[in-house]
Amino acid sequence: MPGPSFLSRVRLVLPELYPAEKRLGEFVCDFPGELASYSASELATLAHVSKATVSRFVKRLGYENYEEARRHAREEKSTGSRLFLSTAADVSQEQSIEAHIRQGISNLEATLSSVSEVQLKSLVTALLQARKVWVIGFRSSHSFASYLQWQLTQVIENIVALPGAGQTMGEHIASMQREDVIIVFGLRRRVAQLDTLLERMLDTQAKLLYVTDEGGPFLPRAQWHVRCQTLAPGPLFSHVSTMALCHVIATRAIEQAGVQGRTRLRDIEILNDALGEL
Repeated sequence: MPGPSFLSRVRLVLPELYPAEKRLGEFVCDFPGELASYSASELATLAHVSKATVSRFVKRLGYENYEEARRHAREEKSTGSRLFLSTAADVSQEQSIEAHIRQGISNLEATLSSVSEVQLKSLVTALLQARKVWVIGFRSSHSFASYLQWQLTQVIENIVALPGAGQTMGEHIASMQREDVIIVFGLRRRVAQLDTLLERMLDTQAKLLYVTDEGGPFLPRAQWHVRCQTLAPGPLFSHVSTMALCHVIATRAIEQAGVQGRTRLRDIEILNDALGEL
């Protein structure tokens, strides 16, 4: 739908609402996914208000009816805000360590089993043969880009993590060539301009590995697209599978680099020892 986001509408009118409507508005701000998932009567029960209050509330937001509001909330749920994945039940009890372990194992299995040996070998071969490797991530994805670059630099000399502090992407994309490999982490929440950046990078004809969460739309032009499962008990995404994917790629790169890779690793260790950095 055009115009402000669903949550922006709620926050905008919140100071002007009557007490029951305000209680509903505050509930929706905390758990917007409840509106996306439940009927008007179910939402009224959860927020301890009347169904008539729900009807007045959605009209205050500028929607014709509850279904239109719910459709808009569902669209925003698919964009990746963790708020839309949290429920009132999540905060009513502590999530056990066992629940986190079970979900983490499930995420690992679902993610790594989706990557075939053929795909992994072709990716690592391309990384080792590339003129330059670019590893890119924005927001929370930047930490994964930095981590993977740090691990791969042990066997790949010409590799960089982007963007750096104060940097824009234009000067870097202008330097990308078809002999390069680009790794882009596009986990929720993705920046608004990411699709445009991906198109520009693909236009360079460099090979692209695109890493997203399970809700990331498939990118047909990418040579490799891995969806990491990020489900978790509670209100936060789990990135166990993303870190595991980075570990598998780096480990396989070291293995596949062979003698040349081991020589570089040995030289790095000798230098670190001489410089007193170990």
